Amino acid sequence: MISLLREFDIGARIGVFLVVAFLAAVFLSPFFMPYTEVEIAGSVWEPPSSAHWLGTDNVGRDLLTRILAGGRMTVIISLLATCGAFLIGCPLGISAAVAGGWFDLITTRAVDALMAFPGLILALILLSAMGTSIPSLLLVMSILSSTIVFRLTRAVASDVAAMEFIEVARLRGESMSWFLFMEILPNVAPTLLTEFGLRFVYAAILISSLSFLGLGIQPPYADLGGMVKENSLAITFGRMTPVLPALALALLAIGVNLIVDGLLKRNANLDLHSD
Repeated sequence: MISLLREFDIGARIGVFLVVAFLAAVFLSPFFMPYTEVEIAGSVWEPPSSAHWLGTDNVGRDLLTRILAGGRMTVIISLLATCGAFLIGCPLGISAAVAGGWFDLITTRAVDALMAFPGLILALILLSAMGTSIPSLLLVMSILSSTIVFRLTRAVASDVAAMEFIEVARLRGESMSWFLFMEILPNVAPTLLTEFGLRFVYAAILISSLSFLGLGIQPPYADLGGMVKENSLAITFGRMTPVLPALALALLAIGVNLIVDGLLKRNANLDLHSD
């Protein structure tokens, strides 16, 4: 880990600091915050004070506690949805690249059909029909992100599948699972790792957008997008209450993107030195 940080540029190191600080704050907050996320601890939209460092929200709950709880929920849901997207998209993408033929044609056309719809609109339609439970959210978000993962994996795996060592494995009569996990996946892992960060940010923004529109994480659970919606009227009274959850989401997204940029530059340097 230390050696990897040394290979990062200053931007990626800042990203690591932002992400680590964010994760430490949101996951350790239940042990040191004096309030719970649903506890009414004051009056409506109190200004920052020693009792409430960021003030209170639209019903008098401590805003800092709500932001930390919302950040924790956003990270958990986004991480699970991103893992689900890769569990769907990676095997299908590699299988399509290796198998080709009718399987490649059918899966590619199915993915193209899904990507023809705007992601947010399609999510709203599906959630309106399926309900807004946590499993429904995870399923919809995983499917939407898996389309991008499929296309990227298929494109990268197609290049690898054309190499000589893959043909040697074919002549040996290796199974499809061998191609997936022993030949293709290790060679596309660096690209997929950087894409994982981008898909995570996409999932975090998507769940916040859905919550802002009322179809994401439902009360009493805290969510950054839902907090922006709940406290939107505070702007008319000169309060920064709805801006702070959005700022927390922005810091997380910026941190992850800086790390992804650092990984891309590191991989490019490794490829340059290998050539």
